[in-house]
Amino acid sequence: MDFVKEMKAKATGFQKSLVLPEGTEERTVQAAVKIMEEGLASAVTLLGKKEEIEKVAADKKVSLAKVTIIDPEKSELFGDFATTYCELRAKKGMTPEQANIDMKNSLRFGAMMVRKGLADAMVAGALSATADVLRAGLTIIGTAPGMKTASSCFVMDTHNEKWGSQGLMIFSDCAVIPTPSSEQLADIAGAAAQSCKAMLGVEPVVAMMSFSTKGSGGKDENVLRVQEGVRLAKEKYPEICLDGELQADAALVPSVTEKKAPNSPITGKVNTLIFPDLGAGNIGYKLVQRLAGADAFGPILQGFASPISDLSRGCSVEDIVMTSAITLVQAGTK
Repeated sequence: MDFVKEMKAKATGFQKSLVLPEGTEERTVQAAVKIMEEGLASAVTLLGKKEEIEKVAADKKVSLAKVTIIDPEKSELFGDFATTYCELRAKKGMTPEQANIDMKNSLRFGAMMVRKGLADAMVAGALSATADVLRAGLTIIGTAPGMKTASSCFVMDTHNEKWGSQGLMIFSDCAVIPTPSSEQLADIAGAAAQSCKAMLGVEPVVAMMSFSTKGSGGKDENVLRVQEGVRLAKEKYPEICLDGELQADAALVPSVTEKKAPNSPITGKVNTLIFPDLGAGNIGYKLVQRLAGADAFGPILQGFASPISDLSRGCSVEDIVMTSAITLVQAGTK
């Protein structure tokens, strides 16, 4: 499967709308134009001062004819957004005055557009720190029903059909939660399974990873944490084909699975790996990327009530386009 073509084709079919809060950033402006030119979204909104956005477009020689521009501070939506934000944060001591100040922030304004159904998805991070993107998403959009944890995944294209689904696998969490609790691991497994369905288009088969297989690591707290995560995940998501705790070879190599975890329901079918912590996840995806020549698409945020995505500040125009396509697919498969 050509993952890039597949995501763009799906996004084109869904025709969802997108808000890009960093509207005065030059790569973002170019990406917005390209997204509309390729027909990946029904609408793209750039946030920021109109004259600044238009100057960037003129400098880059691109036309904004198909792109919507909203200046948050001048928008007729501002008052309603500030009121809603104040209500959402009332228990944290938010005042109307502070809400008016906070809603001038384009990340919060964009997240509120998604909350209000004025955009189906949001992509940011070319200028903003991951923590700021997450904070806007968590405080305004919130997590999906029954989900307390926002996390991330990578789609790994190994270019080897031996692994996952036609060479594609989901790795999670590799970018957000340093040391997830058992409850968070269960949520990560549930969210990653949904990401697998949305982006790979197949039923998820989930392995929850550890340096231990079925208790071989003894009573170490990190083994116990994953074991409890497995128990909670099976209880919360009984429909998911899932097993753990498993070492990498026990998860991926059927002959090893049969020896270390006989009769495991995931034997030879794993397409989604849940790492025990961020160190393992980050190292794991980068090793596969560099040593096996895999393509890594992400990090893709998951677990939110509506989809948002975070970009690397070193992203290219095509990175923004591709991340937007993936996020629009998430919106289309909600």
